[in-house]
Amino acid sequence: MPPSVVLVTGVSRQLGGDLAARLAADPSIDRVLGVDTTPPSRDTRRRMGRAEFVRVDIRNPLIGKVISTAKVDTVVHASLSGHPSAAGGRSMMMEMNVIGTMQLLAACQKSDTVGRLVVRSTTSVYGASPRDPATFTESTEPKALPPGGYAKDAVEIEGYVRSFSRRRPDIPVTTLRFVNFIGPRADTAFAHYFALPVVPMVLGFDARVQLLHHEDAVAVLERATTHDLPGVFNVGADGVLMLSQAIRRAGRVALPIPEPLVPWVGRVTRRARLVDFSPEQMRLLNYGRVVDTTKLKTEFGFEPRWTTVQAFDDFVAGRALRPVVDTDRVVGVGESIARGAAHYLPARIRGEEPAALEAAQDQTPALAPVR
Repeated sequence: MPPSVVLVTGVSRQLGGDLAARLAADPSIDRVLGVDTTPPSRDTRRRMGRAEFVRVDIRNPLIGKVISTAKVDTVVHASLSGHPSAAGGRSMMMEMNVIGTMQLLAACQKSDTVGRLVVRSTTSVYGASPRDPATFTESTEPKALPPGGYAKDAVEIEGYVRSFSRRRPDIPVTTLRFVNFIGPRADTAFAHYFALPVVPMVLGFDARVQLLHHEDAVAVLERATTHDLPGVFNVGADGVLMLSQAIRRAGRVALPIPEPLVPWVGRVTRRARLVDFSPEQMRLLNYGRVVDTTKLKTEFGFEPRWTTVQAFDDFVAGRALRPVVDTDRVVGVGESIARGAAHYLPARIRGEEPAALEAAQDQTPALAPVR
């Protein structure tokens, strides 16, 4: 049965805001409510049209009152966050992800109007390790569980969702495990990473990268919202790119980094506000991850419009990325990382955290992505 009143979480972020806008343009849906802790941007609010924004923290039991008062029949939980800096730190991100989901599920469980639940998850629940299979299906057990970060949050969230399904078997639940998004408008860590003039990659590794165009991600969520399609689905585009191939297609310069330096480089890029890469995303750059999407096509009834290569090329064209020609900037970044390595590696061998590391980080140029 098509939805009448839809509630979407996380509408101040790109995915949730775009979904609310798409649903608001559907005349068969009577009412669309978008909730978040902060208001959407002016542009997002304009695109959302008739969708109503309600400022509410889903960690607060007040979300239950919003659902009951509006007689919401479909809930789309799209607010999973993987960026600690945007959320106000790791502990705050965990609270929003896990505690917020628990409170939202409790409100749905008590509701006598909710009849469909859609949950955005991530393929990061499979982890990333050198023992991974060639592809993960929805039933594949990970070789190494995510040790922390938003991947661990997603594992916990999916556990709570399964418990909810046992308590309310009358409510169909769709769990969508998305790969990383890309596209001209995608505001993601991967988009910022590939727009860097110098792109760090792990020395001796060339990970397989599977992506999904941002527009396809919105379309998948829209279909899950308007149809009863219960189950767990991997969501990704066809095909893969090797990391080195993607860097060349974007006209960037690859900078191989010894594996012991990877955590330090991650901290440097976060501190310089270049890329906010989580530890699990750094592991993904080591080992890669590819998921099987047969179930998405056969049971869910969706085939992405863009392949991985097409989605990446659309990102490059849409961002007007050009081959890096500013050699001074390239050399500057390389020298900065080399200075840090000179301080970092000997100390790490001795089991110390060098005091000079902070100084080396402070000297890192604050490069803006080349447009």
